[in-house]
Amino acid sequence: MSQTILSLKNAAIYQRDSLILSEVDVNVDRGDFVYLIGKTGTGKSSFMKTLYGDIPLTEGEGSIVDFDLRKLKEKQIPQLRRKLGIVFQDFKLLNDRTIQDNLRFVLKATGWKDKKAMDSKIEEVLDKVGMKTKGFKFPYQLSGGEQQRVAIARALLNDPELILADEPTGNLDPQTSVEVMEVLQDINKNGNTILMATHDYALLLKYPSKTLKCDGQRVFEVVQRKN
Repeated sequence: MSQTILSLKNAAIYQRDSLILSEVDVNVDRGDFVYLIGKTGTGKSSFMKTLYGDIPLTEGEGSIVDFDLRKLKEKQIPQLRRKLGIVFQDFKLLNDRTIQDNLRFVLKATGWKDKKAMDSKIEEVLDKVGMKTKGFKFPYQLSGGEQQRVAIARALLNDPELILADEPTGNLDPQTSVEVMEVLQDINKNGNTILMATHDYALLLKYPSKTLKCDGQRVFEVVQRKN
């Protein structure tokens, strides 16, 4: 039984008055690992921003983790984002606090109160990304790959139904990209649904999966040839 976690039907995505993508039909089911590819400027970021409520959807139909994107109100955006895990290219960690405090900050901001439960959750997500021993460090003491692992751990804090990874390996060298990709693959195998925007075609060849491409104001599925 497949459960659709993200669905767009005949959707058009605008940045202010500019049409970025039109006639978008996309389905992502629970447990999927889906790539979103396309050259710079073809609408990948606008597509992602629409999914987490940064750009309103004004045309067509769209639902994500049981939220109707057409009817999404400003005050619902924090609730939506609690059901999503978002991983950015530039990590977005706070340099003035330790890794544990970075994660604790997110938990407090999303309504957690119990200190013991918070500590336990922080340990659990750091363990999942192989960073359990680094929680006392500050972001600037970590390599880029380690910082991205922490960013993935942060995305897992509220047990998201869908992880949106926007160019998560964009700032990393090829070897580190593979290491971060292995973490994402493991998380996916444990049941997390992932939609990952990427420029890194080497990763697509190494870890083939369902692929959507932005091109010519459209989004379409690319059929990967089996070797």
